[in-house]
Amino acid sequence: MTAEQDLIEPARALLDLCRAKRLTIAAAESCTGGLLAATLTEIPGSSDVFDRGFVTYSNAAKTAMLGVSADLLATFGAVSEETARAMASGALIRADVDLAVAITGIAGPGGAMPGKPVGLVHFAAASRGGLIRHQTRPFGDIGRGPVRRASVLQALAMLHVLAEQTDRRSP
Repeated sequence: MTAEQDLIEPARALLDLCRAKRLTIAAAESCTGGLLAATLTEIPGSSDVFDRGFVTYSNAAKTAMLGVSADLLATFGAVSEETARAMASGALIRADVDLAVAITGIAGPGGAMPGKPVGLVHFAAASRGGLIRHQTRPFGDIGRGPVRRASVLQALAMLHVLAEQTDRRSP
């Protein structure tokens, strides 16, 4: 199985589940730079589930596009549980979807700081019902591409679990 197939198969499974449950999704991406959105939209027919992706690489973009507070970013930094949660909530609200996921981390090779090594990625998945799940993955210094791909797989898995637990919202 190629690296692309490793991403496409779980993305297809997520889209099929969301389609069956009539759920829509959005993504807020930082260190993956749109790779999650690209993976989902590689699959024909994804537009009936995937609404949009926010690529918010800079702090200014996180604030402008997702409503992440500048104070929150100054206090906790872009690579933090708090920022991931705020990004997911912002995407959920601004896209008016059922589910949203956020990815923020340090893909490397640079960017590490005390307590935040290369390969550290924070994820948050949020549902319209108010559920927000957070996970941290210390992928390590495995290379920029592998960190980004592993992050997409993690985000897809989190969305899949959340979709399984979510019922379609009332119109």
